Amino acid sequence: MGSVFCKLCCCCCYDDDDDDEKQPLVETPDPLEYFNREVQKRRDEEANLWSEPGDPSHSERDDDRALYALLQARNKTRMGSTGYRRLSVDIEAMRDTRREVRDKWRTILENLGFTAEADSLLTVSAGASLDRMRNAAAARSLLQTLHTETSLFSRRELPPERYLFILDRLLYLDIAEDFVAKARRFFPPRDNSDDEDEPSGAINLPLLLARVEAMKGGLNDDDSVESLEKP
Repeated sequence: MGSVFCKLCCCCCYDDDDDDEKQPLVETPDPLEYFNREVQKRRDEEANLWSEPGDPSHSERDDDRALYALLQARNKTRMGSTGYRRLSVDIEAMRDTRREVRDKWRTILENLGFTAEADSLLTVSAGASLDRMRNAAAARSLLQTLHTETSLFSRRELPPERYLFILDRLLYLDIAEDFVAKARRFFPPRDNSDDEDEPSGAINLPLLLARVEAMKGGLNDDDSVESLEKP
């Protein structure tokens, strides 16, 4: 291997003192940097709970697109400013709504005896793919059932795709039907008068999207962000 490397260098350059000859042919990635990047990615996934975890652009769903745009806008806003704080409030409101849904699922899983396994069952990474699901059609049918026959999700939006992967796991474990039965019992559907009180109703997604589009137009300073908050 060493002789091959020497021949390659001789063919490329005849100067023994050339600094380029001393450089490695392939740059070795820093393992620590890679590890830190992966840890941060998982923390971001856990914090944001993307509705479409397999969409790296976060643009396929309105709610993901709004959250991603808010995060990008906050990154461009001076930390500690009024605009930064207002953006943080919107971001945390969306994250809280998603955590509330996940907590409902955890409650049911723990009631079924899966306390130790709940976190792993509810974790969906960015690498999740519909092509690798074992029971995609059955999982989608159950997700629709949960959407219409329970209050696990907001009626005003489509249920997050991330829960398809969780239902696929539950089907594999043969506990999906038990999960749906518990969901009907613990979180029955709300009547029309209760819809106004559901937690996810606190976020007016169309209004938020309109504000996001306005921010994309360059409204990123403190005054602009504040003006978007006014009714």
